Amino acid sequence: MQNKNNPQSLKNFLLHYLDHSTIRNLSPKTIHTRNVCINKFITWCDDRGLSRPVDISKQILERYQKHLFLLRKTNGKPLGINSQYIYLSNVKTYFKWLTQNNHILYNPASDLDMPKLGRTLPKNILSAAQVETVINQANINTHTGIRDRAIMEVFYSTGIRRKELSDLKIHNLDTARGILMIEHGKGDRDRVIPIGKRAISWVEKYLTEIRPQYVIATSANHLFLNAFGEPLGLSWLSQLIKDYISQADIGKQGSCHLFRHSMATLMLENGADIRYIQMMLGHADLRTTQIYTQVSIAKLKEIHTTTHPAKSGHTRHKDKQTIQTDGTDDFDYAKWQEEKQKQTPNKPEPKTYH
Repeated sequence: MQNKNNPQSLKNFLLHYLDHSTIRNLSPKTIHTRNVCINKFITWCDDRGLSRPVDISKQILERYQKHLFLLRKTNGKPLGINSQYIYLSNVKTYFKWLTQNNHILYNPASDLDMPKLGRTLPKNILSAAQVETVINQANINTHTGIRDRAIMEVFYSTGIRRKELSDLKIHNLDTARGILMIEHGKGDRDRVIPIGKRAISWVEKYLTEIRPQYVIATSANHLFLNAFGEPLGLSWLSQLIKDYISQADIGKQGSCHLFRHSMATLMLENGADIRYIQMMLGHADLRTTQIYTQVSIAKLKEIHTTTHPAKSGHTRHKDKQTIQTDGTDDFDYAKWQEEKQKQTPNKPEPKTYH
């Protein structure tokens, strides 16, 4: 076990690195992730008698990378490629900081080959009709039903993330202008996005009729509250939406993010520019948003239908000839053969060589 009081230990430098991250105003979540990932590496180093940054070489890091690749979780499954990437990238960033601050002479992680990340498509996307089916599962004759309907309307209208909805305050919603302010979203970025009239009307109904019955002194200004007057927990929110999707019996599974994926895909199919969708979703990189261009096949299907050579009907096979019909059944094959022969010039007799 490393002594954090040893000024040259990986553990001691980690404390300074986390302080540096705090001073840079990085989000608490980012700092927590760095702490977890780098401590995992330090623990692995401890088991091998490696305690100082100068003890770490590229070969050591490659061994750690192989360790992550072979690692199995408690359920026996391997660590996902994305998880491996996150662990390694945080270690790389740590050693970059050590080098920049002259704690080591060279960066052993600079040439480390990272795992190749694949961009997986969303597994389920709801049609507009399916979204309506899910939303209508909320019993609007009950207090919780009105609140749940308002929650789902906000998810569908704005495509915000689960935590962003949980963190919403009353002052974030401007009903007069039809906008929603997202504070400290992913990457600690703020953004202002539109919210539809239907969603606003349900939120106003909830605010007028339901929230006053839930609110308590410690509720602060959170927009959505549970029956105990507390802000919505993330796991609770996931289970709520999951149950409504299951109840809808539409043959698809998912939770909060399903509204986000569906909103983005449906907007794209209806002609929205992808950069506007990027602003709605709060993506820092347009490439993240472009995944929805692969999910949305409506335009591709339209082009395929209008341009594919087999679009106009079915094919017939007679005497090894393939004829494209216009979809009717009154095709005169004999007449077609006669016309074809008229258009084909007679071939000259082949020369005979003696």
